[in-house]
Amino acid sequence: MRRIAITVAAATMSVTLAGCGVLNASGSSDEASPAKGDDITVGLLLPEKANTRYETFDYPIIKRKVESLTNDKGRVEYANAEASADKQADQMQQMIDDEVDVILLDAVDSHAIASGVKKAKEAGIPVIAYDRLAEGPIDAYISFDNELVGEVQGRTLLEAIGEDVSISDKIVMMNGSPTDPNAKQFKAGALSELNGKVTIAKSYDTEGWKPENAQANMAKAIAAIGKDNIKAVYSANDSMAGGIVNALEAAGVTKLPPITGQDAELAGVQRIVSGEQYMSVYKPYPQEAENAAEMAVAKVQGRDIQFAALTRDRVDSPTDKDIPAQLVPVVALTRENIKDTVVADDIFKLSHICTGKYKSDCAAAGLK
Repeated sequence: MRRIAITVAAATMSVTLAGCGVLNASGSSDEASPAKGDDITVGLLLPEKANTRYETFDYPIIKRKVESLTNDKGRVEYANAEASADKQADQMQQMIDDEVDVILLDAVDSHAIASGVKKAKEAGIPVIAYDRLAEGPIDAYISFDNELVGEVQGRTLLEAIGEDVSISDKIVMMNGSPTDPNAKQFKAGALSELNGKVTIAKSYDTEGWKPENAQANMAKAIAAIGKDNIKAVYSANDSMAGGIVNALEAAGVTKLPPITGQDAELAGVQRIVSGEQYMSVYKPYPQEAENAAEMAVAKVQGRDIQFAALTRDRVDSPTDKDIPAQLVPVVALTRENIKDTVVADDIFKLSHICTGKYKSDCAAAGLK
């Protein structure tokens, strides 16, 4: 059994069970004798808005899926913490007070929210950790194979440097927030690829995943290393990559080094098209969000067979062991496969990507 970062067992199966007819969380009550009917409330707590995915993809997809699984009788009570752990704690308490049936939780601070998770458990409300592994007695976890994300980023960065990659090549690492357990996994995965092959000249943990913090840290790295001595930059996500590009350009760098990313944000995809960013990690949000909604509905309706089929992996958190989980696969997104990934999955249309100054870059990349 493979263990990653906080001892997550990696998935070996394709999580497309619903499409294969294995799952039927919206089946009739006669089939599963559900604990509750379709008139349910799913609480959804998302962590921030700096990363555009949460408002653009996760919330609307989960909302639509819950409605479709409950014959339009179920609803989603949604709150975004805007990167504040204290605000999220208050939102969690409000959902407990409102007596929602189940909570999907994407934690701002995985450790700080543990007491809220315990309160929900005591109130009889199941909590499913979404995207980030929260501490406390959660009922299940759904996310991507986070160490694999880092491995893909590190491996692709080395490919971008080329065959002449050397231990003398200096790399800057811009890691995610220290309060996000995923960030530790991304970093571990990347280091497993980079260690011994390049020199990590500077490494930063970026508070709140904020691009302005990444930009400030990158400016420090440039001052310490020299703008012409940076061979590549590991950025844990796309929004920080934008801040890194700003810092490099402000320092007068005209030929940008390869820069990684994650989340396939529109701005990140456009930077990949223009050559400002080398790659991103495309995480199929519709699959993660829809399966999370299925897990939530199945859990609250007492459909144990469907719930178990959706959670065939196991993970350990610092507080709990053998948590039922689902780990969704990821894809390295480069200029070459934009059309086969985010466009094919209808995340973005070419008309969204190829606007203004990006039109000529799209044409050069064959994106028509």
